[in-house]
Amino acid sequence: MSRYLMLNGSRWRRPRVVIPVAVALAILAVLGWQHLYGAARSTQAPAAAKAITVETAVAATADVPVRLEGLGTVQAYYTVTITARVDGQLEKVAFKEGQTVRQGDLLAQIDSRPYQAALNLAVATKAKDIAQLASARSDLERYEILAPKELASKQQLDSQRALVAQLEAQIEGDQASIDNAKTQLGYSMISAPISGVTGIRRVDPGNIVHATDTNGIVVLTQVQPIACILTLPEQSLPEVARALRSGTVSVTAVSQDGHTELDRGTLALVDNQIDPKTGMVRLKATFPNAQHALWPGEFVNARVLVHTLHDAVTVPTAAIQRGPDGLFAYVVKDDSTVEARPLEAGERNAAVTVITGGVRVGERVVTSNQYRLQPGALIRDSNTAAKAPGTPAVAMLGPQDTR
Repeated sequence: MSRYLMLNGSRWRRPRVVIPVAVALAILAVLGWQHLYGAARSTQAPAAAKAITVETAVAATADVPVRLEGLGTVQAYYTVTITARVDGQLEKVAFKEGQTVRQGDLLAQIDSRPYQAALNLAVATKAKDIAQLASARSDLERYEILAPKELASKQQLDSQRALVAQLEAQIEGDQASIDNAKTQLGYSMISAPISGVTGIRRVDPGNIVHATDTNGIVVLTQVQPIACILTLPEQSLPEVARALRSGTVSVTAVSQDGHTELDRGTLALVDNQIDPKTGMVRLKATFPNAQHALWPGEFVNARVLVHTLHDAVTVPTAAIQRGPDGLFAYVVKDDSTVEARPLEAGERNAAVTVITGGVRVGERVVTSNQYRLQPGALIRDSNTAAKAPGTPAVAMLGPQDTR
């Protein structure tokens, strides 16, 4: 069969209309399928597209410690400036800078030869006077035998008695000189009066030191235990006083960023006056400082435990919202919708808030994306597993918290 047709003497190709028609039909089929699939999806899950993803937490009971927080300055428990008590050349420094020494350890040695010579002289003087006293007593005994026989005058007897008494007193003075010389000799060896840590050496060996020097050889500080002076507002004083009457008051030292616990100690005392200019009262706490986490001059946050709330209902502070009518929280209902529940809150901090009314134990509250919610909104909990009721909510509560 011929592939070409002749029309009016012209040569024509066979019309190719099959391909365009097929393409058009395919496009219509795809558009129709997308329309039907979208309609099906919109009818299958209309609610899922409206659900708002949030995080939730469960209201639980816990024993909540209530602490008052103040800025504290760490101080050495004892601080001693080691100075010379006698004049002389510093022959030896027996410590290393930064070394931990114990009470009685040798720290420095001053040239002791002049003081040893003074001691030897005092001992020799006493020995001479003892010999003189023995001779005077022998003469006195002879005068006492001769005087009744009128072979010695009464004046000689009285003079001899006075000489014996004088020599006895002189020997006592000699002993005092010996004791003083021993003391001065002992001062040439400087020992640690307390256990502590040595600082930077201020005098090098070979220098002449004097008892009148105020700069000292080194500063020795006791850091185990260590002290901390903290301040609290005067309004906190009644709570602290009640805690002290109840027994030992625990104090926790925390780093300035509030995240690292440095040590735990006890409250030693409350200062005997309030600063009228600032309205603050000073307190002193002591810490064992076993790990040397505290150092003199360091600033810390000191938290004083004043009492503990037992079986308190707590929720994360992130769940608490403030509205025109006061505090509220979004509580999740059984159908996964939320309601705005007014709250009565007690102590609170950045972590948890004690709830005194409005939420029961075991109810879930929303802790994120509250700005997207309104009463009746459907939510989807992003938590992989809900917290069980009664999960402990350990918290620190302080005076900086709001209610």
